Amino acid sequence: MAGGATLPAVGYTDGVTAGGYPRRLLGMAVAAGAIAVAGRQVTRVEVRGRSMAPTLLPGDRMVAITCLRGRPGDIVAVRDPRLPSRLLVKRVAAVEADAGLQLSGDDPAASTDSRTFGAIPPALVAGRVVWRYWPPERRGTMAAPTHAPGKAPRGFR
Repeated sequence: MAGGATLPAVGYTDGVTAGGYPRRLLGMAVAAGAIAVAGRQVTRVEVRGRSMAPTLLPGDRMVAITCLRGRPGDIVAVRDPRLPSRLLVKRVAAVEADAGLQLSGDDPAASTDSRTFGAIPPALVAGRVVWRYWPPERRGTMAAPTHAPGKAPRGFR
């Protein structure tokens, strides 16, 4: 969304920390400046479900860069192909030859993903999730994939 509006995402995304308040502000200012200089739009998303557990939990809030597209292993915010007004947060399991993206949740039992709705066109990608800013104790860049890069998680062949 333009203007950095927080959109609820279905995962189906302040206290002072050890670095202190000024250090946190400096880090946020540097990150915001880098994004602005690069001329990229930012979308904020919040996780509502458990499909990305343990990587993402309900209430986690993240920043997604809108002009970045997903590669295998990346976490992306995508428009739900069944209800485009809703965002989903999923991991890119594979990029198909025809440029469709296969998406998966880190917890397959709790996830509605490409096993249900198939590959999605890249145009539905709202952005690549690059930073979790809430909760403070888990703030930072997104974790490495829970499966080997380039290999689809269970349920994808």
